[in-house]
Amino acid sequence: MYVLLCLRIIKRANEKGEDPLSLSKRFSEEFLYDMAELNCLSPTHEPRVSDHIDQIKDMITKILENGHAYTIEGDVYFSVDTYPDYYCLSGRKSDDNRAGGGGRVLVDTRKHNPADFALWKAAKLGEPSWESPWGPGRPGWHIECSAMSAHHLGDYFDIHGGGKDLMFPHHENEIAQSRSACPQSKVNFWMHNGFVNRDNQKMSKSDNNFFTIRDIITIYHPLALRFFLLRTHYRSDVNYSDKALDTASDRVFYMYQTLHECEIALSPFRSEIFKGQVPADVKEQIEKFHTEYLSSMSDDLHTTTALDDLVDLLKSINGTLKKFKGKKQQQPLILSLLALEKEVKDFLDSLGLLSLSTVSEVLQQLKDKALKRAGFTEEEVQQKIEERNLARKNKEYEKSDLIREELYLKGISLMDEPKGTIWRPSEPPEKKLEKHVDTLIDKPIS
Repeated sequence: MYVLLCLRIIKRANEKGEDPLSLSKRFSEEFLYDMAELNCLSPTHEPRVSDHIDQIKDMITKILENGHAYTIEGDVYFSVDTYPDYYCLSGRKSDDNRAGGGGRVLVDTRKHNPADFALWKAAKLGEPSWESPWGPGRPGWHIECSAMSAHHLGDYFDIHGGGKDLMFPHHENEIAQSRSACPQSKVNFWMHNGFVNRDNQKMSKSDNNFFTIRDIITIYHPLALRFFLLRTHYRSDVNYSDKALDTASDRVFYMYQTLHECEIALSPFRSEIFKGQVPADVKEQIEKFHTEYLSSMSDDLHTTTALDDLVDLLKSINGTLKKFKGKKQQQPLILSLLALEKEVKDFLDSLGLLSLSTVSEVLQQLKDKALKRAGFTEEEVQQKIEERNLARKNKEYEKSDLIREELYLKGISLMDEPKGTIWRPSEPPEKKLEKHVDTLIDKPIS
């Protein structure tokens, strides 16, 4: 993760009367908080531009010495005409290129070629600056990433990622300047992720359909958001909708409920040592799942396929639990559950879907989020359950059904168990069913 300085940050800082480096640090800390909530591993290094000014100046000096840049009145520009492989990543043609790196800024008529981009910008009022051989100024946006990645990863590394909108000009410029400073510079794989849309429309503040991670995890569990994102291949655009998050939340609850029931069944036997082999059919199923998982992930990280395949293992756990009676003579079932549980947990852990909280804690967290979305408290749901129980006792079945339907539309399902009625979060039905229930609610109960 890089902490960069760009015009947008500088502009925002000036508007708020805040130091740009302070603002950048604050946003970085907020980002890291969100990533931790989503169960993302912390990066090994978190380089900041302000800590790598010397490395940036050294790289610019090499580019100048190698004849790929020029200076104008304290600015340093990369000369794309000196680099024949420009556009090698994006596949664009020079005619496609608009001035200023995609037409975002006005043309600087001093440049040799409108496509030339800044490596160093002369100091301006209201902007941070550092001393350099070309006069006081600050780094250009693109050179920051090249210098910091070369410093921490070397000139040759495996993966460079970013949004697909960064392919040009940002990543194209990174390649050009890195190879112009060091001809041996190379990245094996460029991985570009798609955009996040909302209800099939591009997110935009001006259209009032913009939201943040913090907004989502206020009402959905972070694991539900992570599951939702993993359900779409990273190169494809993600279409966010409440319906999609409801589905993801329901799937996560199913996974953790299955693991919870498995843990309860196995809890009396955790301290025992069981000899013998996992039944052949279960062993074969696990090996097949594991092999296909590795194959899916090796195929450009196809997490969607892997998550779909997980359902079969969860079904096997539930099927085994139905046969399981908690007796020692059922050793093959215990061995099956232990093996299936381990494979599922290892899989979830590898995708960041295994929480640091206990399984039962995650289930309670999911229920708390479901209550928040439904606009109910635990006590209010229990009261509804008692009202339904009374209605059933009095043979007021229409009223009983209405209470169940009302809760179901809010994403709360009631289940009648031998020990009583319990509830669990569920995926609410399509909106069109709400009109049906509104009619039922308005209808007097005889």
